[in-house]
Amino acid sequence: MEPFYVIGHKNPDTDAVCSAIGHAALLRACGDEPEAIAARCGEVSQRTKWVLEKAGFDAPLLLTDARTTVGMICKRKVIQVCPSDTFLTAYNRMLDAGVRCVPVTNNDGSVVGMLQYINLLKLLLPENTEGISVRTVHASLNNLAATLDAESHGAPICDEDEEEDLILLVGASSQETVTQRLDQATADGNVSQFLVICGDRPIIQRLAIEKGARALLVTGKNKISKEIKDFAISKGTVLLGCRQDTASANTLIRCSRTIRHVMETSFISVAEHEPVSKIGRQLVAVDQDLFPVMDIGSTKMLGVIVKSDLVDPPRLRFALVDHNEYAQAISGIEEATITEVIDHHRLSGDLVSREPIRYLNEPVGSTCTLVARKFFHRDLIPAPSVALCLCGGIVSDTLCLTSPTTTKLDQKMLTWLSGVARVDAKEFAEEFFAVGSLIANGTSDEIIHSDRKEFNEGGMFISISQVEERDLHGFEARREELEGALRALQYDKGYDIAVLVITDVALLKSMVLAVGPENVIAALPFTRIDETLYLAPGVVSRKRQIFPAVSDAIEHATAL
Repeated sequence: MEPFYVIGHKNPDTDAVCSAIGHAALLRACGDEPEAIAARCGEVSQRTKWVLEKAGFDAPLLLTDARTTVGMICKRKVIQVCPSDTFLTAYNRMLDAGVRCVPVTNNDGSVVGMLQYINLLKLLLPENTEGISVRTVHASLNNLAATLDAESHGAPICDEDEEEDLILLVGASSQETVTQRLDQATADGNVSQFLVICGDRPIIQRLAIEKGARALLVTGKNKISKEIKDFAISKGTVLLGCRQDTASANTLIRCSRTIRHVMETSFISVAEHEPVSKIGRQLVAVDQDLFPVMDIGSTKMLGVIVKSDLVDPPRLRFALVDHNEYAQAISGIEEATITEVIDHHRLSGDLVSREPIRYLNEPVGSTCTLVARKFFHRDLIPAPSVALCLCGGIVSDTLCLTSPTTTKLDQKMLTWLSGVARVDAKEFAEEFFAVGSLIANGTSDEIIHSDRKEFNEGGMFISISQVEERDLHGFEARREELEGALRALQYDKGYDIAVLVITDVALLKSMVLAVGPENVIAALPFTRIDETLYLAPGVVSRKRQIFPAVSDAIEHATAL
């Protein structure tokens, strides 16, 4: 299984990314989760990239789905066979491994079929039990010799891998009877297909060669005279000698048939990225027990799964930071195991767990503040690079301690962390907010999606995006474009209300674009400029000011 993940919300901001890095580092340092890995479920903004580069970190691992996939649980060490393998080879391999079904692969690793125990029976038991077909075996003489560990004494086998129909004749009857059968075969025109099997009977051996049999098998370790050997070579007869007795050899000859004739070429395979929950529903009624797991975009097999693997599979484990509701979490989180939540937002009420979990939710300005306090309370000093990331989260979410969400704990932790990271908090904040103006350089999609959260409130589905800028000078030129993109988002995602907030971090004010029902939009408690645009002096916090304002507007509109 994959290791333990610490992950923030969709469309992650700096606080979500940096708190994941900080908390993963804490879990590793404490030994609580030695394999903890920071992850993200969205692209990072330019400002977040700047923080990570300054701290010397790459962007955390990108995860787009929290569900367990087939590739995570499949068995990688696979017993497999080739189409050219004989019954005996396949049977022994399956018997040794204790499996009843194996994939059949070509030399290039591509899967061409499936082989079950029941399929092997077809190689031993002929479909037609009447006439000459019951004595006919389709096999190559080379495989036959290998199966019996036989020694060749006569004419060479021309094409070692070529399979042919061999008609078995056990030369245990009288000379007269064997002669009659071979003469009849001559009359029927198929004596050249006969494989005569006998023990220490030189007369029968010579008779088989003389009549033109395809091959002669001398059983029981019986010596073969030089005369018989030379006669076989002169007549072009394949002459083999084996240690088994005649009855045993006759049985093992059928074990030299190859599995290509009985393998199942119609089968279902699954892709490694497919969620187990989805595949389980699809395969439950399929008459197949073993499924090859394939590499995406190729015929290469990575492993196999059986139906029992799909029953209550292991779940990926997560700690959630900077959010606590499914609407904002990585896709598929409902099928994962959440062991911990660290957040500073409202409780949504839709997050559930199988077992009790650690849950920390406090009204502070940044999740990074809570992670930093965990280090502090455990007398652990984070690495300077981790401390710098946590500084970035606090500076971002509190607008360098100027946001109304700022608390004394935010101030205390930023002071402590900046000392550990050896940076000046104010200079760091100035550089941070000077990086990458989205209004000046970003696309409309980047502006709307770089820091966007979804909410359900009062029966309405809401999206609130926020962009922080050092000034609002570039907004007017892009206002029409951004409003069009906001309306497109509302339509495509089915939001009742979509809001875009452009915040001036220097003057601590925001421009608010809002689309949705007029009775709700009109109830927003900001200065209305036109149909969709508002000026909001002193409004900088989505959590403390924007979302509550939208909630109040919905409640007020509903009451009317």
